[in-house]
This record gives sequence, C-alpha cells and structure tokens, in this order.
Amino acid sequence: MSIKSVSSAALPERRGRGRRPAAEVRGRVVDAAATLLFEQGLGAVTFDKVAALAASSKTTLYKWWPSAGALAAEAYFARVEHSLEFPDTGGIEADLRTQLRAFVHLMTEEGAGTVIVELIGAAQTDPALRAAFSAAYSRPRRDLAIAALQRARDRGQLRDGFSLDVIVDQLWGACYHRLLIPDEPLTLEFADELVRNALHGAVPGRD
Repeated sequence: MSIKSVSSAALPERRGRGRRPAAEVRGRVVDAAATLLFEQGLGAVTFDKVAALAASSKTTLYKWWPSAGALAAEAYFARVEHSLEFPDTGGIEADLRTQLRAFVHLMTEEGAGTVIVELIGAAQTDPALRAAFSAAYSRPRRDLAIAALQRARDRGQLRDGFSLDVIVDQLWGACYHRLLIPDEPLTLEFADELVRNALHGAVPGRD
C-alpha cells in the first residue's frame, strides 16, 4: 500500500471518504474491477463487489460508469495498456511483429484472452459496455496501429493505393478470429506469418 493510501485510510471517519482525491478513488475502483475481472471473470464485476473491494461507495460508481460492464471495459484497458505499447524503431515490419507478438502473448499467457472474449460477447447485448470498449480500448488501439502504418508510408516503407484500416483488420482481426473460434491455435508463429503475408503478399510478381 502506498504512503498516500495509508494516510487516506488513517484519516478520522468524520472527514469521510470523499476527502480522497477523485483520481485516487477512481484508480482504486478501476484496479479493483480489473482484479475481479482477471481473477473471477466478467460476472464477478458488479458494483457491489467492486465498491467493497475498493472501499468506495456504489453511489460513486454509478456516478462515473453507466454499467458494471462499462467499468469492466475500462478496467481491462487499464490492466493491459502497458503490454500493448506500439514501438517505433523506424522499421514497420519489425514494429508490427513486436506489437502483434506482445498482443498474442498477452492473450495466451497472461489470461487476457479469456477476459476479452467475455467482454466482446457481453458487448453484443450491453450498449454501455460496447461504447466503453470502443472508447477505452478498441478504437484507441486501432488509431495507434493506423498511425504507425501511416508513419511507415510517409517514410516510403509502404506503397500507396491500399487501405491501412484493412491491414489492421488483417493482422488483429485474424488474432481475434482465433480467440473467438478456436479451431486453430493463436501462436507467436501465427503472428509472424500474418505480418509476412500482410506486407509481402502471397502472389508472386504483383505490384
């Protein structure tokens, strides 16, 4: 526990929890939600359980999130963000391979695959979760990938005349496909092959 947290917890009860800075309270709530999400699954992320674990009030949670699903989506991104930083070494093929490998490792070795499958499934019937997932995770991730591809195009590493959005869908969409329909494994070797296919193609002699 941090010094700041200890000091806050040690305040006399009459001062109330509302004395804690909002950013600290929000951080504790998001961290509590992420812990429940990764350890027990999406069904465990309820306002009752999160509030109890974060030593917060349900009123605070209802003020900041329209649903427990929306909170879960934000908590997921907060937990995985550090693992999905997009490198920029000046070489787009190496950068894509590094990022896609990090994504696959996160999904298969760190428990995020099961969580994101649950979130995607629940998002089909939970509009608040769907909006939060897009705003906090999927749209920012897509924008980072598009920006990386655009930098590569500006450096002359990618030719004009094709959609950067489609490249993103080819790479990450294929990974999500194997997560959601597990007929074939999601592996690091698969990630490498995706990058090779996307950047070099399969038909010889084509521009």
